[in-house]
Amino acid sequence: MSGSLEAPAYTFRRYEPADEDAVLEMLRVSLGDAPVEGFPVDFFRWKHHANPFGRSFMLLAETGGEIAGLRAFLRWRFLVGDRPVLGVRAVDTATHPDHQGRGVFSRLTRAALDALRDEVDLVFNTPNSKSLPGYLKLGWQMVGSVPIAVRVRRPIRFAARYRKDGGESPPAPAVDAALARDGLGDEAPIGSLLEAVASEAGGRTGLRTDRSAAYLRWRYADVPGIDYHVVRHEDAGSLRGLAIFRVRPRRGLVEATVTEVLVPPGDRHAAATLLRAVARAARVDHVTGHFWDGSTGARAARRSMFVRPPGGLTLVVNPLRPVTPDPTDLASWRLSVGDLELF
Repeated sequence: MSGSLEAPAYTFRRYEPADEDAVLEMLRVSLGDAPVEGFPVDFFRWKHHANPFGRSFMLLAETGGEIAGLRAFLRWRFLVGDRPVLGVRAVDTATHPDHQGRGVFSRLTRAALDALRDEVDLVFNTPNSKSLPGYLKLGWQMVGSVPIAVRVRRPIRFAARYRKDGGESPPAPAVDAALARDGLGDEAPIGSLLEAVASEAGGRTGLRTDRSAAYLRWRYADVPGIDYHVVRHEDAGSLRGLAIFRVRPRRGLVEATVTEVLVPPGDRHAAATLLRAVARAARVDHVTGHFWDGSTGARAARRSMFVRPPGGLTLVVNPLRPVTPDPTDLASWRLSVGDLELF
């Protein structure tokens, strides 16, 4: 087909279970930076079928009986106080190499947005610099750069080895913390903690992920191929906080990425204790995380010697219906790295 002088006609339809093998094969040949090597079937099913917010919306482009492209949108549920805001996250965009450069991406995207307008309030994602212009052209709006705070643990090594073009990855160290599948098993205490977390100052007016014990288990304990760890803070036998993180080689260094810090409002001691525990759990060069302005986590991070270098994760949004607070304003979001990292 790649040698054809005439552009093929494409039809668009929803994903069906019988498409699984063909879609997985296209993802493998199209995505060179998949979060789990080879995009295995168990990862695909976890991501798109087992999500407690609902099955992903997936739209296919087809021609001549062959799948030419995929647009997948991961269901997400935010809360503003007790009011739900339904979202989807643009993920797993793939066009078969034989059909690239023929407008499949933009046509799939427009068709998907038309279908989603009656189902969700907004679409969000964190595109890289290469894909950002395409999203802006299709109606996404720039929210801003979500800052990533860094605490350097081994400054000499960090300064010597950190470089933007990467470097040889060191082996992953042992981690002295429970795996998420073990550390997130007690649903009742975690549910009580999450109720307290939800009352964080500003939580009544900001967009925050609807976290539940079931969500945490899906997001961090059940994910195939990625190991998350948990540290807990307890007082008099009561769970007072937990932090979730992953350790990975990155840019020639070893990084601990804090994806969640969950503590009751104002309990900076618990938050700082958890951040110190993450830093000590493995021999890492630095620890990273995002803590929204005004949160208990942000105040604890400052006291724990986290600093904000320039840059961050680019957040874009496409409001499909009126949303309050304004999702195009970065101050409206109450996010963690776990809400934004690619998976």
